[in-house]
Amino acid sequence: MIRNEENLAEKTSFGFTQAKLLVLSIVVFVVIFVLSLFLSETLLAKWFDPRHAQIEANKKLYELAMKVDSLAIEVDRKDKFIMNFQRILSGDTSNEFVDPAQALGGERPVKVVGSMDPAPSDSIFRKEFERSQLANVSLTSSKYHELQQVFFFTPITGFISDHYDVKKGHFGTDIVTKKNEPVKCIADGTVVMAAFTQEYGHMIAVQHTGNLVSIYKHNAELLKKVGTFVSAGEIISIVGNSGEMTDGPHLHFELWYNGSSLNPEEFVTF
Repeated sequence: MIRNEENLAEKTSFGFTQAKLLVLSIVVFVVIFVLSLFLSETLLAKWFDPRHAQIEANKKLYELAMKVDSLAIEVDRKDKFIMNFQRILSGDTSNEFVDPAQALGGERPVKVVGSMDPAPSDSIFRKEFERSQLANVSLTSSKYHELQQVFFFTPITGFISDHYDVKKGHFGTDIVTKKNEPVKCIADGTVVMAAFTQEYGHMIAVQHTGNLVSIYKHNAELLKKVGTFVSAGEIISIVGNSGEMTDGPHLHFELWYNGSSLNPEEFVTF
């Protein structure tokens, strides 16, 4: 009962019974218990739950393990690409095919089914096509149209001693210049090969955007390593006379696009 302080008049009153008190106590206990359980599992877990630190550490370890696995796969792919590229540049064009009979330990070769020789009708059609005007259509302008729009830096200044000629197996351009002249990269890219070969001496290859690769051979010294990003116009090597297939200090420069060789003189001014 609540009374007035001045005249002690009754203001209000509350009645309690044992049942009401018991129900009120149970309700308050349940609310406090649920609230405590919720806080212990969320906000207060790092203070009251001894497993919280271990769980968080396991989550971070799992995330790091996934990142390491993805990085390992990416590194393995890049290593295979570089190995294949080096194998092709060294002159090994084999596809590593294994005869099934030899793989199984047998000595009998695999029987060839059919003939690889062209049929007479194919030969007649080929001759007619070569005599027609369609054989003179050039696809170079449309196939490499996007490269015509790109500005390439001049790797080195000099005079051309040997031009690009596919018929005689010369897939690049030879530029003669002064001794110890720096060689510059024609465009932004990543070094995918920097090695010494018996035929081409010190050679370096740069992978550019759009499946374009530039190759620089017969250098005296290489200034970049594999995996290094280089900018357009950046010095990557020094002109030299290394390798067996050279007759004096010069730079042998090649351009490859989607696995096909290009005439460097059509894209770069020397």
